[in-house]
Amino acid sequence: MSTLSILPYFPFKRIRITKQDVVSDSGISQLTALPDKRYIPVCYKCGNKSEHIHRHEKRLIRDLNLGSFRVWINCSYRKIACKPCNRIVVEDLDFFETYSRVTRRLALCIHELCKVMTVTDVAKHFEINWKTVKAIDKYFLEKEYGKTDYQNLRILAVDEISIKKGQKYLVVVLDYLSGRVVWVGKERTKETLGSFFAGMTQEQRDSLEAIAMDMWDPYIHATKKHVPHVKIVFDLFHVVSSFGKVIDKVRNAEYKKASKEDKEVIKGSKYLLLKNRRNIRKKKHREHLKRLLSLNEPINILLILKDKLKQIWNYNSRTWARKALEEWCLLARTINHSAVNKFTKTLQRYSYGILNHCDYCIHTSKLEGVNNKIKVIKRKAYGFHDTRYFSLKIIQAFTN
Repeated sequence: MSTLSILPYFPFKRIRITKQDVVSDSGISQLTALPDKRYIPVCYKCGNKSEHIHRHEKRLIRDLNLGSFRVWINCSYRKIACKPCNRIVVEDLDFFETYSRVTRRLALCIHELCKVMTVTDVAKHFEINWKTVKAIDKYFLEKEYGKTDYQNLRILAVDEISIKKGQKYLVVVLDYLSGRVVWVGKERTKETLGSFFAGMTQEQRDSLEAIAMDMWDPYIHATKKHVPHVKIVFDLFHVVSSFGKVIDKVRNAEYKKASKEDKEVIKGSKYLLLKNRRNIRKKKHREHLKRLLSLNEPINILLILKDKLKQIWNYNSRTWARKALEEWCLLARTINHSAVNKFTKTLQRYSYGILNHCDYCIHTSKLEGVNNKIKVIKRKAYGFHDTRYFSLKIIQAFTN
């Protein structure tokens, strides 16, 4: 007599498997389950026992696949009168969530697969609606990452990533020392970053020392308001990138003033001026740049300024860094162009954040790497319409 049994595959304590129907053509195995009467029903909400049965109901619940077969459990369950809750509630059978249509172990499997697969791929694998897969994954993410972990934060980096056209951004806060994404918020406003700091205790705020960011006033104002003692460090990459726009404005102005012959030299030089000189490999490009610099003095000075601007971040002494910044501003004023003058005033206004780099040699380049990975996550999923879900996926991806 055979002793083979499928029951060990369904170790659910509070139910009894009474029947199995297999439909080979459709690849479906349907089990019939009844509540085990050896257990007194318990309220799913408060956990109290109750013997007052209100009525019996049934629900079809999806379980893990068994081989190539999709398993469904046609489960009977009871609704009970719970005195502490003062209402009719569903009994907790301990293998599926009260209002769920999948077992807990299948939900956990879906969540684990969503770490390495897209929602669409997981949905196809289990032949489940993608909305169900996303809801399951989001449920676990909220439990694990829904509450911001502010522990052991000393140095932060803040940057934003574009999520769709039309100036739609997510603000990303990184623990600079561990590389962990601490928090993600919508829109790059003062209120957005302010809400991050508002969630911290006073002790956690006091433990912060420095924060790397670009010269964006809403970030600066939020930081000075909530953590005024924290040293703001402006990132070299963003400053040089902003100066690149200034170079292009001057180049356009010089092009308009140039003769027809000189215009041919200035024309097509936009990206040559933005590149680092050591990255210009082609001989024709190097010769083009050489002709341009010998032809136009303001553009020549601008390239010298670009190189000198980067050197300011190399100083460890605030005194020498301040002196280098002052010399830079003096040279910049010789060009006498409105865009250059405006940029010079901006550097002088925010000089404290540049000089703070001497005390904290930090930058947002770590976040640039994070942003690149976030873009890969977004492309892999063909975009995220649920911003909260996307934010949780980002935090999950960068949890150590």
